[in-house]
Amino acid sequence: MGFMDPGNVVWFEISTADGEAVKEFYGSLLGWSFAVDEDSSVGGVTYTRIMAPGMPFPMGAIYDNAHSPVEATNVSIVSADVAAAQERLEALGATAVVPATRVCDVTTFARVADPRGTVFSLFQNDQTPERLREFAERGQEQMAETAARPVPGSFAWFEIGTADADATRSFYADAFGWRFVFDDTAGGKPYHNVFTGRPWPSGGMYDLGERGVDYLMPLFLVLDVPATTAEAERLGATVEFGPDANPDGLVYARIVDPRGNRFGLFSAPTTTQHA
Repeated sequence: MGFMDPGNVVWFEISTADGEAVKEFYGSLLGWSFAVDEDSSVGGVTYTRIMAPGMPFPMGAIYDNAHSPVEATNVSIVSADVAAAQERLEALGATAVVPATRVCDVTTFARVADPRGTVFSLFQNDQTPERLREFAERGQEQMAETAARPVPGSFAWFEIGTADADATRSFYADAFGWRFVFDDTAGGKPYHNVFTGRPWPSGGMYDLGERGVDYLMPLFLVLDVPATTAEAERLGATVEFGPDANPDGLVYARIVDPRGNRFGLFSAPTTTQHA
């Protein structure tokens, strides 16, 4: 399965009314660099690409709209036809938050809430086959480089938190063909690895139990989770969970940034695996 095949999670966005505050926080915490996308910055919105340290290819973006009523972070899932996918997901119980919308001539996106209210994006790129192939190859190369030589600050995992694991698993399996496999390296935690079509997992599902609050968030690779978590707190963030360690050495924390957006941090386990 290729990088840009439907069902893959390939991007994340931070929607905010204060892009400068977002850049200051994550730039200080994770060393991100930023570049404004002039083609996508229209109608009072500034669209800013996000790069991990030393990586030339963007991994996400800041959607900066001073009139935005809601702060949100969501991951983007590749779709071959966003409008058709939106209709199919609505039949599965999802709700369109932002219906299929065409932007900058080559991109169509939609924001969708799953049946439990968790929001994610659908993403379709209609560039020429040659340009799309180049985009996919660059993304694949960056993924391979990150897997072989993990880059601190990179978007390397996604996580679904749910208070109803059966309903969540059923929806995403039907929606995208995702496969959920219990993680027996997590020390008994109710955690499942999520396979989106590749031979290795690219995300996970955490069964939070009945009192949990559902979410879908990006996770960023760091070298020292406790130290980075402490720095996030110093910069005004709130720690929801962790830092916590698995028996294999993976360390994890779940954090809410000063604007109210949720993200995760993790460091690689003792035995390096694909992210």
